[in-house]
Amino acid sequence: MHATRSAPARAALRVLLLLATLLGLAVTPAHAAPAATPFKVLALYSGTYDAAHIDFVKEANDWFPRQAAANGFTYTPSNNWDLLSNGGVNAYQVVLFLDDAPQTAAQRAGFEQYMRGGGAWLGFHVAAFTTDAAAWPWYHNQFLGSGNFSTNTWGPTSAKLKVEDSTHAATKNLPATFTSSVSEWYSWTKDLRQNPDIKILASVDPSSFPLGTDPNQSWYSGYYPILWTNTQYRMLYANFGHNAMNYSTNTRLSSTFASETQNRFLLDGLKWLGGADPTTPPADGISETTWYSLTNQANGTCVDTRSAATANGTAVQQYTCNGTQAQQFQFRATDSGYTRIAVRGNPQQVIDVVDRSTADNAPLQLWSYSSGTNQQWRPVKESSGRYHFVARHSGKCLSAASTATNSVQLTQRTCDDSSVQSFALTAQP
Repeated sequence: MHATRSAPARAALRVLLLLATLLGLAVTPAHAAPAATPFKVLALYSGTYDAAHIDFVKEANDWFPRQAAANGFTYTPSNNWDLLSNGGVNAYQVVLFLDDAPQTAAQRAGFEQYMRGGGAWLGFHVAAFTTDAAAWPWYHNQFLGSGNFSTNTWGPTSAKLKVEDSTHAATKNLPATFTSSVSEWYSWTKDLRQNPDIKILASVDPSSFPLGTDPNQSWYSGYYPILWTNTQYRMLYANFGHNAMNYSTNTRLSSTFASETQNRFLLDGLKWLGGADPTTPPADGISETTWYSLTNQANGTCVDTRSAATANGTAVQQYTCNGTQAQQFQFRATDSGYTRIAVRGNPQQVIDVVDRSTADNAPLQLWSYSSGTNQQWRPVKESSGRYHFVARHSGKCLSAASTATNSVQLTQRTCDDSSVQSFALTAQP
C-alpha cells in the first residue's frame, strides 16, 4: 500500500518546487558528483590550398564536435591564426593545426611561447610540411624534429601501421598493428630515431609495401614514422589528414575518420593532451633534484641495494631503514609521467625489472639506464600521501614482502592497492 500526502503537504511541496524553478535551482541526488569542466580545444586551419586538405578540414570540423561532449572537451574551429600572436590561444588547453602552420613571425613566436608555457598541440599532415626548415628551425628541427619534406606517396592509400610504444596514453588502447584510414604519406630529411627527444608511437609496417599507386611515387622499403611525440612538450603529430579526392568534381573518395582504431588514437591522444586521461599521474610534488628513502607501508623496511653495491645485476631488496646511500633514490622524468629511479651511489644505475620480464614476481635489480621501458616507473600518489610505482613495460607495481625480513628481493606484481605496494617518500639531506 502506498502512503499518501495530505492536501497541505502537497500544497507545500508545490510551493517549494515553484521556488526552485523560479530561482533556477536544479534538484539533484545528494550523491551526484559535480561534472568535470571540459578542456577546451582550438582547431586552427586555413582552408585555402589543395582540395584534399580543404576537404579534411571540413570533415574534421564536423567529426570533432560530434565527439566532444562524450569525451570531455569543447571544440572551437577558427581560421584566425593571429589568436597565436594576440594571446587568444591561452584560453585553450589544446590547439590543433589542421592544414597549415603559423606564417608570420608574431604567430610563430606566440605558438612557441604557448608550448613552452605548458600548452598542448596536435598537428596533422601538412602542418609539418616544409622545404625550408631553416626559416623556422625551432618548429621543424627541434619541436617536430622532422626537418624538410623529402618524399610522398601517391595516390592516397591506407597503410598498415605498427605501434611502437603501447605505453603512451594515446596508443595504450591500440592493437600491435592496425589499418589506417586513407591518406597521402610524407617522409622527412631527418631520421627521428636519432633524436633523443622524439618518441615514435607508430610507423609503417613493412607488410604495407609497396605503399602508393603511382610506381614513381611509391615506397617499396624503408622506415617511415607516422605518429610521434616530442617528450619535451605536450604534443602529438599525425602524418594523416589528406583525403582521396576526385579533383575534377571536387568529390571526396575517402574519409580520414573511417578507421575506428585510428579514431581511438585521436580521442585518447586528445584526452592526454587536455589532461583528462585517467592514466596521467596527479601532480605529485616529487622533486627531480631531491634524494628520497622509500619506506614500505606493510613492513616498515626501506628499499635498499644489496651490500650497497651499484654494479649491474645488484639485487634491489628490502632492509631495515638505516639512512645510507644504498637506500636513497632520485626520480628523474623520462616522459608521459614516467621516471627512472636512480640510486645515490651511482645515479647512472636505476631500478630495473630483470630480463624485461612482464611476469608476476619478476625480481628487481640495478642496471645501467638505457631508456628501457622496464627501467621506467610511474609514481601514483595515493590519498594517504604515499605512492605506488607502475612499471612502464608491464603495467605492474613495485612490491615488497608482507613481512619485515631483511634482504628479500623486491619484485613487480599485478597492482592490487595492497600495503606491500605502498611506499612513503622521505627527503634525505
